[in-house]
Formats: sequence, C-alpha cells, structure tokens
Amino acid sequence: MKIIVCIKQVLDTAAAIQVENGQIVSPGSPRIINPYDEFAIEEAVRIKEKKPDTEITLLTLGPEGFKDSIKKALAMGADKAVHLMDPRFEGLDSYAVARVLASCIKKIPYDLVLCGKQAVDVDRAQTGPMLATFLAIPFVTVVTGVEFSDDFQSAKITRQVEGGSEIRELVLPFLVTCQKGLNEPRLPSLKGIMAAKKKEVSTLSAEDLGIEAGTLDCADNKVIQENLCLPPERKKGIILEGSEEEISGSLVRLLREEEKII
Repeated sequence: MKIIVCIKQVLDTAAAIQVENGQIVSPGSPRIINPYDEFAIEEAVRIKEKKPDTEITLLTLGPEGFKDSIKKALAMGADKAVHLMDPRFEGLDSYAVARVLASCIKKIPYDLVLCGKQAVDVDRAQTGPMLATFLAIPFVTVVTGVEFSDDFQSAKITRQVEGGSEIRELVLPFLVTCQKGLNEPRLPSLKGIMAAKKKEVSTLSAEDLGIEAGTLDCADNKVIQENLCLPPERKKGIILEGSEEEISGSLVRLLREEEKII
C-alpha cells in the first residue's frame, strides 16, 4: 500500500502572539507539526506496522522552515517526503493549496491519502475535502477509527458526528481527515531521528509540477481575509456577596444596566 500524508507546520498554540499589519507574529516562538496532522502520521505508521510493504510519503507545502517538521515526521516513521516550495505558493487560500497538492499527488502512485481534520492556525477544515474533490476520490472527514479488511482493499471508517458516531465503508483509493481520538501519536525515538537523516526529501517548485505562470495569484483567492485582530480583553470576574436576595438583585442589575442582556 502507498500512503500519502499531508502535513502543515503551524505556530505552537501555547505561544504568545501579536497581530501586525494583519498578520500573526510571534518572534522566537516554536513552529510545530499541526496537531491533527500528527494523528494522520501515526495512523499511517500503524498501518505500515500491520502491512510492512506499505510506503509512507509525506507531502507539505511551505517555506524553507517547514523542513524541521518534515524531519520530525520522518523520525516518527514515514519513509520519504516531498516539499512543495515556491514563492508563488505563499498567501494562497485553501482552494489553491488543495489544487497545488493535487497536481503533485497525481504524479505519485497512491492508495490512501491522510490529512488532519483542520489546521489550528486558520481552522477552516477545507483543504482535505477540496483535495479529494480535485483527485476525484471519495473522502470521509473527522475520522476517529479506520479498520481495514484482511486484504487491505477496503475499510470501515468511523467518523465523529454530533451526539455520536457513524460508520462508512469505502474501497481504496480514498482520503480521510483525522480527528483527535483516532490514535495517540508517538514521540520520535533516537533510532528514528538518526534514520530520518538518511531519508529522501524532494523539493519541487511550481514549474516542476507543471503549473503555468500566472495561474497562481493571491488576488484570485476564493477566500479573502479582510481583517485580523485579537479578541477584546475580557473584563475581570465579579464576585457577588450578600444574602441570596441581595445577590439576585445585584445580578439582575448588572445584566440589565451594564451588560445590556435583559
């Protein structure tokens, strides 16, 4: 089986951030693999443990700094990586990113594509489904379980829905987006870290993918960011004291006069 795992590097969610000129900045803060993408990597490695002839290819789109995340993902057990890097890829929306990823995947033999359910930086959850659409393969989102048949040609897929879960059955090839609960991602071992240094990492540009000049322009994005700002600071909490009658009276007054709720 040949598995492609799409990963993205994001700012650590614990980092302190600022907004400057409509962009998030956090100098000196670490970048990490998108947490939901780690579930995708782990699931691919677990499939390989059950079917040893499986080959796992990482696919990522981003600048030079993304190589740190590629190395960690290779250390977790992936076999090789493809890094799509080109100045024309910067600032593209989910639709355009999915189109670029698809143009690469169409050149690679694959049976299964794994993605995180969403990236924690933009939270759109669009790239995975769009990618499957460009590849013309079925997909299932928010997946919490994948159980393959004995011949690894089909799978029962459990996905999270409001109030519970549902099971879908698909025949390869297909794409799934991975949700928390699918597995517990492993930490890279020393052996894995050393092995990752020898694994193949290919870097491809827009020209390498056969994408014509002028077809990638941020001005053509389907989604345009009009503004970006930090949420307003919350007021400090108020502790009401006194008898139950005094507290209820104070609460009603606050809701009516200050918060304008009632």
